Amino acid sequence: MSVPFKLSRGVLKTFPPPIPQAYAWAAKYVPTIERPLLDMAQGSPGYPPSKDLLDALSSAASQPSTARYSDVLGDMPLRRLLAKEMEIVYGEGTRIVADDIALTAGCNLAFVATVMGLADAGDEIILPTPWYFNHQMTLDLLGVETVSLPTNAAEGFIPSVEECAKLITPKTKAIALVSPNNPTGAVYPSALLASFAELAHSRNIALILDETYRDFILDSPPHGLFTASSTPWRDYLVHLFSFSKSYAIPGFRLGSIAASPAFLKHVEKSLDCLQVCPPRIPQIALSTHDLLPALRPFIRSNAAAIAARHDLFRQSLPSSWIIGSQGGYYAFVRHPFGGVKSNVVCQRLAEEMGVVSLPDGFFSNSQVGEAVDAGTWIRFSVANVDDDKIARVCERLKESETRFRWPLTP
Repeated sequence: MSVPFKLSRGVLKTFPPPIPQAYAWAAKYVPTIERPLLDMAQGSPGYPPSKDLLDALSSAASQPSTARYSDVLGDMPLRRLLAKEMEIVYGEGTRIVADDIALTAGCNLAFVATVMGLADAGDEIILPTPWYFNHQMTLDLLGVETVSLPTNAAEGFIPSVEECAKLITPKTKAIALVSPNNPTGAVYPSALLASFAELAHSRNIALILDETYRDFILDSPPHGLFTASSTPWRDYLVHLFSFSKSYAIPGFRLGSIAASPAFLKHVEKSLDCLQVCPPRIPQIALSTHDLLPALRPFIRSNAAAIAARHDLFRQSLPSSWIIGSQGGYYAFVRHPFGGVKSNVVCQRLAEEMGVVSLPDGFFSNSQVGEAVDAGTWIRFSVANVDDDKIARVCERLKESETRFRWPLTP
């Protein structure tokens, strides 16, 4: 179907959303009671919000005030609570105030507004490959050039600071990282993030750090960027966060940006056009009676459950399927079929085996850049399913080895 008027070059260049393709494959599967569809595709929490939050959301929705506009950068009570919460998450010495925070209609919008504040058409932003597809789609839509920083399984899909430095040009406006990573699940070490911070600051570019999955790191604070005294974080860092995973409210679309107030003054221009104000209902619900900090036990409990599910997936996975990296919501797995691209494997897994997953081709493209061994990796989301379904998925992966009749990689 063609459009009878002219379209933007950016939208024509941008690849279509990949998730619907995976579900189009899944729609061809005929489920039964004994063999239901098993969805490990989308990074969506498989657990509901806490009862306290559900009650608060219901109460907020019934208040006439929630139908009104709020501040472009979000309600101040929640901005204050989030700043205090970040001081807890990142540990002693963290200094963040409400004026450092902007609330957005989801973390994707936080990224869009950030890029609009940093880069013009023709400028460059460096993304490790494989990348989160909405980040690269955003750059295409805005006419910003994606510069690929390839990663590989041998290094656990951890990007190299040294290789990144070689990619910086006068057109580079930012390095954009996601940790724990989407799609690979790789958790970037604190020392690595400190090195990227030093690189960005020394080259006078921004470090965009998307920490949508930060609350699924159990053993230590995610990093020390907010506490470093040598390089004040406001001089280089644009920090992004999503309430979708930690609080299990993806449908309410709430995210945040933490950055210097001087930068947020410019971001506010984009946000005023893109969102006018963030959604009121989740803002009011999370700030009423200081609910946000009271939900930390709920977050920790779910993070522990997902960590246990990662362990179960790793233990149950057939030996010919190799995990390259794992963390947050995701496991990045090398399939065993020699010479067969992962998109073909994922299509057959969905249509014939009733297992929905995403091929690595959804997270890179040959025109811009690909990871090492592209076409051999599949992303599985352990957050979407319970323990029983994890076991069933792994059983069907083993079954596929004989059913597909493809040669296995030695």
